[in-house]
Amino acid sequence: MAETGVTDSDIFVGGGGEGYRVPQHLLLRYANRHGLVAGATGTGKTVTVQILAESFSARGVPVFVSDVKGDLSGLAAAGSADFKLHDAFMKRAETIGFADRYRYEAFPVTFWDLYGEKGHPVRATISEMGPLLLSRLLDLGEIQEGVLNIAFAVADEEGLPLLDLEDLRALLVWLGENRKEISLRYGNVSPQSIGAIQRRLLVLQNQGAEEFFGEPALDLSDMIATEADGRGRINILAADRLMSSPRLYATFLLWLLSELFETLPEVGDPDKPKFVFFFDEAHLLFDGAPKALVDKVEQVARLIRSKGVGVYFITQAPGDIPADVLGQLGNRVQHALRAFTLRDQKMLRAAAETYRTNPRFDIEEAIREVGVGEAVTSFLEKKGVPGMAERTLIRPPSSRLGPITEDERRAILARSPLGRKYDTPINRDSAHEMLARRADEAARAAAEAEARDEKLVSARRYDAKARAGTTRSSSRGDSVGEAFLKSMARSLGTRAGTALVRGILGSLFKAR
Repeated sequence: MAETGVTDSDIFVGGGGEGYRVPQHLLLRYANRHGLVAGATGTGKTVTVQILAESFSARGVPVFVSDVKGDLSGLAAAGSADFKLHDAFMKRAETIGFADRYRYEAFPVTFWDLYGEKGHPVRATISEMGPLLLSRLLDLGEIQEGVLNIAFAVADEEGLPLLDLEDLRALLVWLGENRKEISLRYGNVSPQSIGAIQRRLLVLQNQGAEEFFGEPALDLSDMIATEADGRGRINILAADRLMSSPRLYATFLLWLLSELFETLPEVGDPDKPKFVFFFDEAHLLFDGAPKALVDKVEQVARLIRSKGVGVYFITQAPGDIPADVLGQLGNRVQHALRAFTLRDQKMLRAAAETYRTNPRFDIEEAIREVGVGEAVTSFLEKKGVPGMAERTLIRPPSSRLGPITEDERRAILARSPLGRKYDTPINRDSAHEMLARRADEAARAAAEAEARDEKLVSARRYDAKARAGTTRSSSRGDSVGEAFLKSMARSLGTRAGTALVRGILGSLFKAR
């Protein structure tokens, strides 16, 4: 392990040296009480996340982290004495009393990517996403969200699996075609609402989300795993391209968090977390989010710690996180905040007020002044009490600072056993195929019924023609007979002849 000599019950974050008298440790038994890593761009948040991921992994705790800039891929490679900051790292290690425990080391990493370009594809089914998160992803209005809920209810009732976008599109078309019957049972389903949802799905497809929805869906046990040497797996989501679709990014991470909450069993307060989840660019989750979604996040954050999951939000300022969620983040690393505007000053003051005061320094001033790689920290102590704020030098990373090369990434992916499971998509029978078969069967049945009707009509026409032909023949026979008899009657010119004709005519009509 990179931190030989450090107990398995805590993580050494930094401290020590002149002005940094108190070493800072994150206690593993309170690591599931969540945390915050905040600070302006370029102040060292990524390195803090890197050393936390290293330390959790070294203690057998699996980790998930989103890699927004690509830098965290360096966790897969050991640091090097050839690195330009090697001397600075060694000096930092000596300053904080970490030199005898510090060495370079690579960590077990699995790369994931929603687009399947820089990692194993991550997929989820439409059904797993559910109408609430999907409505958030599509930015639907209340009425449109109601129609989407109806679609999911109908899919359940009709036994139609919703796996990918094609399934949802096909179901919406079916709803539109049967909207009168559906509206009577579930409420109004208008063509306008269906059209609006279909347009949003098209936008989502153009953003590349079509590759995310489908199978094989992600099995969380492949993330919550330890290696043969006991170290926790570090799952890195390549998010550099994903950030161009921020709503998809935020919705995916919230879905993953919800899946963890619904899947994992209750464990109470374990000696160490079962899984640690780092949510970078956390403000994207809450920007423009409806209250129902924020309430959902607050509920998950409050309850998921009993599942042994620690959630760490990474963002620029604590004010990016709603107060109800922020209040549950017990372990905090606050890098520098700049206060150039009145708004910045208010955010700085608000950030300082969330810490337990330290009489040795002014927290607001410290947050403004700490340099790169420094932070104001506070970690939960015994009985879960917030620790006093301290100015802290963050320890240097054991893995490579900065990204690995593309060749190195490809080599790691080639060695990963998960490639056989996830790299090839599966397209099994689902709503799209089932509804297409129903339509084909209905079309065949209609064609057969039409053919039967045509045969019946043809038979009736033939019979009618036959009857009409017989009638015309009889009419012509009667006319000739009548003409003959009348002629004969005229030729007779007698009353007896006329009576004879009447008698003959009468017998003919009676015969008919």
